[in-house]
Amino acid sequence: MDLGHTAEPERRRARGFDPLRCPVCGGRLSPGGKAVSCPKGHSFDIAREGYVNLLRSGKSGERMGDSKDSARSRRDFLDKGYYRPLRDALTARFSGKRGAVLDICCGEGYYTAALGEIPSLAVYGFDLSKEMIRLAARRGGAVYFVANLAAIPAADASFDHATHLFAPFHEREFSRVLKPGGTLLSVVPGRRHLWALKERLYDVPYPNDEKLPAVESLRLRGTQRIAAEITLRSPQDIDAVFRMTPYYYHTSQKDRDKLKGLATLKTEIEFIVAEYEKPENGKRR
Repeated sequence: MDLGHTAEPERRRARGFDPLRCPVCGGRLSPGGKAVSCPKGHSFDIAREGYVNLLRSGKSGERMGDSKDSARSRRDFLDKGYYRPLRDALTARFSGKRGAVLDICCGEGYYTAALGEIPSLAVYGFDLSKEMIRLAARRGGAVYFVANLAAIPAADASFDHATHLFAPFHEREFSRVLKPGGTLLSVVPGRRHLWALKERLYDVPYPNDEKLPAVESLRLRGTQRIAAEITLRSPQDIDAVFRMTPYYYHTSQKDRDKLKGLATLKTEIEFIVAEYEKPENGKRR
């Protein structure tokens, strides 16, 4: 849904903003011209690409989250299909489902846009990084906005489903925006995710712990393991996937240099998809 083009009927655009709320006062947001505003007059411009910055902060969205280079590197890597097994598994999980879906910390929209191709879903995606959302909005398929996961500018119980990939877990907010009976799919790396990359980097590689977050208001319904083998086809792709991992920031330059000169790399990828449900009566069984 491209909210930045006037070719879209005004009614449809207004309906697209139904779940979203003003980050200043919590009022309902309505589009008008090239901005959205609440009844108290707080206004937020609709960017040329169609997204809205709803980040309540003194810092510019340009200075928060991922840099332009990081965002574009991630987009280029994902567009080559290396993580397609995960994307296909997620879209398969939504086959036959209906309603509004929130993609939490959606990045540059690779998974969000794929969900947006399912006609029965109304998809929304947000991220802290303005550059990520700018790239995501160019993919289309969803309503995109810049926001912080600790204060999601959405109404209580406004989403039927949510997805959450490789990002901090904020149960209070996730539970708040889900409808009773709503589901959350959360993805963490599997034990041997990018194992060959770790073997190149470290003398003693360590497996991921696959630890799922402890929850109080949500109920874990089950998990699914997704595994495949990929061949990274260039030094740029090897560097890009390494930079997408949290251990990139905890690896010494000496170990990072071990990847230099490596033209290709065959490695496992592995993901754990955990499905949570918000109980109808607000209590877990």
